[in-house]
Amino acid sequence: MSEYHVAMLVGSTRQGSLNQRLARAIEKLAPQSLKFNWVQMDDMPFYNADLEEDRPAAVKRFVKEIQAADAICIVTPEYNRSIPAVLKNAIDWGSKPPEDNVWNNKPIAMAGTSPGAAGTALAQSHLRQILPILGSHILPGEVYITFKSPDLIDENGTVNDDSVQGFIAGLPERFAEFIDTFSKR
Repeated sequence: MSEYHVAMLVGSTRQGSLNQRLARAIEKLAPQSLKFNWVQMDDMPFYNADLEEDRPAAVKRFVKEIQAADAICIVTPEYNRSIPAVLKNAIDWGSKPPEDNVWNNKPIAMAGTSPGAAGTALAQSHLRQILPILGSHILPGEVYITFKSPDLIDENGTVNDDSVQGFIAGLPERFAEFIDTFSKR
């Protein structure tokens, strides 16, 4: 299997967030073939077509990093039964102009965690509605983790429950195979 560069997008900007912990666990448990680049999203202004003539530096950087990635892993919380504004804004910037849409033909995996039983299921459902319209290829299956105890995943991405660790490890393993399939097309 080849080496693939994966852009990691975390929909929570809060330091030490549960979803940042989950993203670290995914990275830590990933096969050696996946190399992650954490891409910043919270420094871009809200999408505004008036800014297209001279895009802000943060937008140019974001677009360049997504273009350079072979694939994208999105780890997101659910805000009010949808995705966080920072993630939607990044999707909007990356989709414009349509002929330069950075999401087109990108393999994407998604995951999320919440203290609730299925706290990110609707956010992931919304991503599954948005991203295929933009030409993305979504890894089948849902990965949402109930963060049932404060130490389930520590700040460094160490998972303290063997069954949860095995479940999380399955995502990057399946994703590496999924990316490999698309790279051979």
